[in-house]
Amino acid sequence: MKLWEKDFEVNKEIERFTVGRDREMDLYLAKYDVLGSMAHITMLESIGLLQQQELQQLLAELKQIYAMADRGEFVIEEGIEDVHSQVELMLTRKLGDVGKKIHSGRSRNDQVLVDLKLFTRHELKEIADEVKVLFDELIAKSNAYKDVLMPGYTHLQVAMPSSFGLWFGAYAESLCDDMLFLQAAYKMTNRNPLGSAAGYGSSFPLNRTMTTELLGFDSMDYNVVYAQMGRGKMERNVGFAIATIAGTLAKMAFDACLFNSQNFSFVKLPKECTTGSSIMPHKKNPDVFELIRAKCNKLQALPQQVTLIINNLPVGYFRDLQIIKEVFLPAFDELKDCLSMCAYIINKIEVNEHILDNPIYDPMFSVEEVNRLAAEGMPFRDAYKKVGLDIEAGKFTPVKEIHHTHEGSIGNLCNEQIGELMSHILRDFNFDRMTQAEARLLK
Repeated sequence: MKLWEKDFEVNKEIERFTVGRDREMDLYLAKYDVLGSMAHITMLESIGLLQQQELQQLLAELKQIYAMADRGEFVIEEGIEDVHSQVELMLTRKLGDVGKKIHSGRSRNDQVLVDLKLFTRHELKEIADEVKVLFDELIAKSNAYKDVLMPGYTHLQVAMPSSFGLWFGAYAESLCDDMLFLQAAYKMTNRNPLGSAAGYGSSFPLNRTMTTELLGFDSMDYNVVYAQMGRGKMERNVGFAIATIAGTLAKMAFDACLFNSQNFSFVKLPKECTTGSSIMPHKKNPDVFELIRAKCNKLQALPQQVTLIINNLPVGYFRDLQIIKEVFLPAFDELKDCLSMCAYIINKIEVNEHILDNPIYDPMFSVEEVNRLAAEGMPFRDAYKKVGLDIEAGKFTPVKEIHHTHEGSIGNLCNEQIGELMSHILRDFNFDRMTQAEARLLK
């Protein structure tokens, strides 16, 4: 069954090629196709294109289909082109010609657009929730180990004193900035394209404000041509938000792999999160963080992949856009998986509290000594030269007491302020509008 089918049959190889993985990808969208249809037909009844009894019949069946999709039982049957066709077929089997009325005033173009937006905003909320879990673990670890010093590095050379409070807290604050990207992506996503049809509107007197409110969108994509131009643009912008979170995780994973190695021994990963070697009995490999690093590096390519698919398309719909689904829809599960794994390991990671017992790290206190001499009146350059010569002569004896007091330093982590920043960003998403609207539709 094809919604566009007429009186000729498409070559089977052409059909296989053009459908591609669309049926597989559309399973991600099944629940959201139903939600969009529920809002659309509610609006159709309000403008006289459906009878009240027909609306109630359709809504009851659509709720059944939604529940089926929510349980993971929705399937797109062999020979059915996409999720839209499958839902319409299921309605028609149950309700006859009434099921065929749901497409009035709609095109598959605005239908898939609204499906993608409803799916994406839901996934963005789930990612925000997972980010918050990891954030909380990092802040907790930062507070727990705020007084445990470790070397800081530049050029992979021992540089200056750092602390585990700083290290864990740095990644927590990085997630705050990442959440700003996520918030911007959510706000761009949470606009209603329904009613733009094939990109040029409809002669039916559609009430787009009504469907916007029913679906809990912040506003509509007003211009119908722009609504269609947003296909691909939304995925690219969301891709940048996914990529920036992935960048934070990849960097943290690399640090953890490095610090877990015997040459560093700064941290110890939980045994259940490591794997062994088939030949070397001593090995405990940080495979989970290595896979997080690789998966997150791959996710950082997502916006470029989408950009290259849409790069030279003029205004209007083109089948090229179908391919975006294949790289975009699975990305959310991959990122959520990485976030979940990171949170689990950070919760259980063990910190070496005696790193500085090793004299190899003594030079990291050189700046502290230079600053002490300068504070006592010696010109900074003279103090710098004296400490440098003492180190070269093997006469440098570090004072390992640290007195950093300014905001964001070892002695003043500002974790409370970082926590407030994250809370403020989360409130500004206003996820309640979405969740409450969807709950009302399904009630």
